[in-house]
Amino acid sequence: MDKPVIKCSGVWKIFGSDAKNALRAIREQGLSKSDMLKQYGCVTAVADVSFSVSEGEIFCIMGLSGSGKSTLIRHINRLVEPTDGEIIVAGRNVNGLSNSELRALRSRSVGMVFQNMALLPHRNVQDNVALSLELRGVGKAQRMHTAKEKLKLVGLEEWASRFPDELSGGMKQRVGLARAMAADPEILLMDEPFSALDPLIRRQLQHQFMELSKVVRKTTIFITHDLDEAIRLGTRIAIMKDGRFVQVGTPEEIVTEPADEYVADFVKGISRLELVTARKIMKPMPNTPSTTPHNGATVAATEKIGAIIELATHHNGDITVMDDNRPVGMISRRDLLLGIRG
Repeated sequence: MDKPVIKCSGVWKIFGSDAKNALRAIREQGLSKSDMLKQYGCVTAVADVSFSVSEGEIFCIMGLSGSGKSTLIRHINRLVEPTDGEIIVAGRNVNGLSNSELRALRSRSVGMVFQNMALLPHRNVQDNVALSLELRGVGKAQRMHTAKEKLKLVGLEEWASRFPDELSGGMKQRVGLARAMAADPEILLMDEPFSALDPLIRRQLQHQFMELSKVVRKTTIFITHDLDEAIRLGTRIAIMKDGRFVQVGTPEEIVTEPADEYVADFVKGISRLELVTARKIMKPMPNTPSTTPHNGATVAATEKIGAIIELATHHNGDITVMDDNRPVGMISRRDLLLGIRG
C-alpha cells in the first residue's frame, strides 16, 4: 500500500472529567461502558481505533447513530482532542501542532463537509465558496475565479449570484463541497453530507461525487450510516460499533466475508450484482492451461455478477474466467446462482 496520508494509531476518546483514570481502568480492569459510567461518570466514544488512508482513497466509516464515527472524524483536524492515541496527517502529528499550525492545517490541508453546510445567508453562492480563500488573504479576482471554477465542477456556475435561501437542499450540499474544494485541500472529511436529502437527490449527489472524485483525486474520509452508500462510494469500508472498528475491508470483502453476525446482519440485504466479482465465485482451475478454450465464453476476473448473468443468458455452457490473458477458473450456472444468493 502507498504511504498513508492519514494514520490513526490507538485513538481513544472518553468524555468526562475523569477520562484519564477511566481509560486506565478500562485497560487494567476491562470495565464495561456501563461500569465506567457508574464509577467514573465517563462515556467512551472512540475505543482504541487504528487505521490508515492512502492518497486518493475514499475511506468510508459506517455505523449506526452513537457508534462514534462522527467523533472519530473530528480528530483528524483536531476539532476533538483525543484522550489517547496518535493522529498523523500528511506526515505531521496533529496533536503536537500549535494553534497557528492547526489553523493552517484546517484552512489549507483539510476541507470538511458537514450535513448542515451553514452557508452564510447574506453572501451569494460565489462569495460563500470563496470564503476560505478570503480568510487566507487571497485577492478578490483570484478567489472569485477559483470559486467560479469549483462551482462549475459541481454544476452550479449559473447559480453563482443567487443566495442560499434560493437553493434546494441538494444544491446547498454541492455549494458546501465546492467551498471545501476551493482551498484545494489534500484531504476531504465528509460527515454524512447527503443523509438529510431525499433518496433521488441523494443518489444523484452520490453519483456526482464519484464522478468528481475521479477528477480531483482527493483523499477522503466519508462518514455514513447507510451501508448502500458506503458500498457505492468507498474504496474501503470500516464498520464501527460502540466506538470500535468491527471490520475493515473492500466493499466486496465486507459483503462476502462478514467478520461477525453484526456485520452479516448489515449486509444480508445488499445486492451483489454490481459488487461481487468473477474471481470470488469461480472454481479455480487445478492445472491452468496456457490457452483459452476456443468454444467457450470468457469474462475477466474483475467482471461483476450482473454482467456475467447477461452473458449466461446467451451461453449454455460454463464460463471461463480470464486474468492477464490466462484462464484461471470456471463459472457454472450453479456457481452463478450461489454467488447471487451469497
